[in-house]
Amino acid sequence: MGTLRAMTTAIALKRTPFHALHLDHKAKMVEYAGYDMPISYGSIIDEHKWCRASAGFFDVSHMGRLRFSGRHARKFLDHVCTRQICGMQAGMVRYSLVCNDQGGVRDDVLVYCVDEDEYLMVCNAANRHKLLQHFAERKGQFAFKLEDETDSTAMVAIQGPKAMELISRMSSTIPSMKRYRFLVKNLVVIKLLVSRTGYTGEDGVEVILPSSMAKLALGMVLKDMGGDSSVVKPVGLGARDTLRMEAGMPLYGHEITEEIDPVSAGLEFAIKFDKGMTGGPDDERTGTFIGQEALRKIKADGPAKRLVGLSIEGRRSPRQGMHILSGGQVVGEVTSGCISPSLDRAIAMAYVPSSLAAEGTALELDLAGKGTTPAVVAKLPFVSHV
Repeated sequence: MGTLRAMTTAIALKRTPFHALHLDHKAKMVEYAGYDMPISYGSIIDEHKWCRASAGFFDVSHMGRLRFSGRHARKFLDHVCTRQICGMQAGMVRYSLVCNDQGGVRDDVLVYCVDEDEYLMVCNAANRHKLLQHFAERKGQFAFKLEDETDSTAMVAIQGPKAMELISRMSSTIPSMKRYRFLVKNLVVIKLLVSRTGYTGEDGVEVILPSSMAKLALGMVLKDMGGDSSVVKPVGLGARDTLRMEAGMPLYGHEITEEIDPVSAGLEFAIKFDKGMTGGPDDERTGTFIGQEALRKIKADGPAKRLVGLSIEGRRSPRQGMHILSGGQVVGEVTSGCISPSLDRAIAMAYVPSSLAAEGTALELDLAGKGTTPAVVAKLPFVSHV
């Protein structure tokens, strides 16, 4: 019976258009958000260091891709996103949060402005269906069309210090783009949406393309880039996680959740408290977003706890849920941690009381019943090359 359940689970997992490529490169595959995804192609540490030194190719097709179009598309997005969407110009990308009424985070997203009546949202794989339901419940009188393009498209990232050098071999315009900008490039009959974004702390791009043409397009792109496997190599989800930890980037379910607000998470830059707009969907703009009043109060009162970085003594890898101590008392807990491949020491992100969040504050990490070790509040990000 156990074997039958395992077979059923395996069959039910979705596969990205690059599944065969992962198998060809001997990837270790794992279930992630309902997809069969590569956690590594060998050593996570080696892949991490490769991305920091050269260029890594990541399959991120499991991420959700939602297209909003129509008369009220921008106004609806301004209503559900903490960042201001009205006023975005075509080709701009903005990082934002989608919050609940209490100010907790339903997801963190990237919003791409195609034109004033059309936007693309990239969301976390595990939150896609939750967001679709949330948007349906909050649509009200807003007039727009929402299309889930996750299955009809694929998404990849090329990240690392040599990424733009490689991309310059196929395009002179992409390397000249500013961060958080995008363009559409025609590759024969294939349209690629290329953005100067990423989740590693390195320079590079993310590319969205039709899933039916994904393998063909990838082959053409790699050929245009010289097919240089000595520069760009595939990197799995394991190294993607350690890379984003070093870069101090939040991961949903760890640093941000439905119970954790973005002010406490240090993401206040992604909140526009006063959008300077009034009215409803039939007015030109609307300035009230979901969770606004709750977040305004948290900001005014000051968050009780804050997300911090921790530099930790010893070789034990910190894990989510491990307790942070001060004076022998539990004061917080780890949200993410690892032995940093770049720094060769233990690092973590954790929530602690605001009074203990200053850089240099001495704390301790409870090693889950195996004693404690010193930890010091450190500046985030730990590593950033962008």
